[in-house]
Amino acid sequence: MRVVAYSIKSFEKEPLAIANHKKHDITLISNSLSAETVSYAEGKEAVIVFTDDQVSAAVIDSLADLGVKYIATRSTVTQHIDQEAAAKRNIKIANVPAISLVAISDDGMPLALARETILNLDKWQQKRCLGDACVCSRSCDQIFPKIPDHE
Repeated sequence: MRVVAYSIKSFEKEPLAIANHKKHDITLISNSLSAETVSYAEGKEAVIVFTDDQVSAAVIDSLADLGVKYIATRSTVTQHIDQEAAAKRNIKIANVPAISLVAISDDGMPLALARETILNLDKWQQKRCLGDACVCSRSCDQIFPKIPDHE
């Protein structure tokens, strides 16, 4: 999957590379996602964002016009994403389920967030349900069959 990751900090680069295992073609940029930087998503299927990115309706419309189908946030929160606008443009959203971060130390947090984010990309690519990471209408059972995780 071709992906651009916005708002990447230097300490996140290595964990994302480790979690990705060269499965996805990910462009890492330090800029936050905005109307001015949305063009970096051209030719990408997905964007990875963080809480500093304000993914407004206007930004979502621009992403959809560029062909983006997925937004993965490397956080447990999704208030920074206009979910209604994403649903209207048929863009799927995923977050990092809070349960996956239980008992993770501060030092281990960047790798844990990266692993869960890449796992979401993997499942989308495999047309699988994201389960607890899904932030959409949870109607994906009709689109993606639920397959138990064996990870």
